[in-house]
Amino acid sequence: MVGLSEELQHYVDDGLRLCRDGEWRKGMPVLAAVIEQKGPYDKIPGLVYSFLGYGVAKLQNKTTEGVRLCEHAIKVQFYEADNHWNLARVNVLSGHRRNAVNAINGGLKLDPDHEGLLALKKEIGLRRSPVLGFLGRDNALNVLLGRIRHALAGNPRSTGS
Repeated sequence: MVGLSEELQHYVDDGLRLCRDGEWRKGMPVLAAVIEQKGPYDKIPGLVYSFLGYGVAKLQNKTTEGVRLCEHAIKVQFYEADNHWNLARVNVLSGHRRNAVNAINGGLKLDPDHEGLLALKKEIGLRRSPVLGFLGRDNALNVLLGRIRHALAGNPRSTGS
């Protein structure tokens, strides 16, 4: 396989720039066109699939398709932290917190200083282990004790106040 033609590379760069700048409605059609126009010897970068995947999930609420595209991006370009970031963001949108945490951790192994991954990690927060480890996390006693522990740590928000 070769890289991309100069023209397609220009579209890739433009589409990614638009998406990174938050202009998803302009960037997504450009990235989709790259995939549609690729020749038999063109190698599409994984970033195209992951940004397209996040855009599809975010704008069209097609999270299953978004996850599929982001996972493909990681297969194509596993070493690119942005691919893991986009997969994590799609998983957050779809309510799959555990998958999002896994994607964040995978991306941070590649780039420990990735601003997007660090911000997303901070946004979704870290869960502490259950107070009573022999009971499940959703056990009513663990939930109550967890709220009390959280309130005592200085954040009364979780006690219902």
